[in-house]
Amino acid sequence: MRLPIEGDLRLEDEAATARLGAALAGALQAGEAICLTGPLGAGKSTLARALIRARTTPDEDVPSPTFTLVQFYEGDGLALAHFDLYRLTSPDEAYEIGLDEALEDGAVIIEWPQRLEGRLPPHRLDIEIDLDGAARRARLSPHGAWEGRAIAFGS
Repeated sequence: MRLPIEGDLRLEDEAATARLGAALAGALQAGEAICLTGPLGAGKSTLARALIRARTTPDEDVPSPTFTLVQFYEGDGLALAHFDLYRLTSPDEAYEIGLDEALEDGAVIIEWPQRLEGRLPPHRLDIEIDLDGAARRARLSPHGAWEGRAIAFGS
C-alpha cells in the first residue's frame, strides 16, 4: 500500500518502526535529511538503523553515534551520514563535524535535530516519534523536496 509521507502513523511494535525506516530508505535522495525527534527509547535509532541497512546491507554494523556524533555509510548510490546531536551544546558544532558536507555528498539522518535551533536542512522529513502505550506514534512532516511524496508501507 502506498501512503503519503505526511501525517500520523501508529507503529505497533519495533518491527513496524523498522519497516518504516526501510520504506523511507527508498525515498531518500541526495541533499535531503530525515530528522528524528522524540524521547529517549522512542525508536529513533531503530528507525535510523533500519533505513541505513536498507540502503547498505541487511547485516551492516550500525552503532549509535551518540558518542562519535556521526557515522558514515556508503549506500547503493547514496552516501549516508547518521548524526546524533544529543550531546551538542551549539548548532555550530553540527556544521563543524560535517553536516553541510554530508548533505553535499549524500543524505543525512539526524537524531535530536532540535539542537540545531531552527537551522535545519530545507529538504527534510521531520519525524516525531512518541510513546503510545506499548506502541509508537510517528508524525511525519515533509519540507521542500519531500512534499507530495509517497512510500510503500504496510504491515
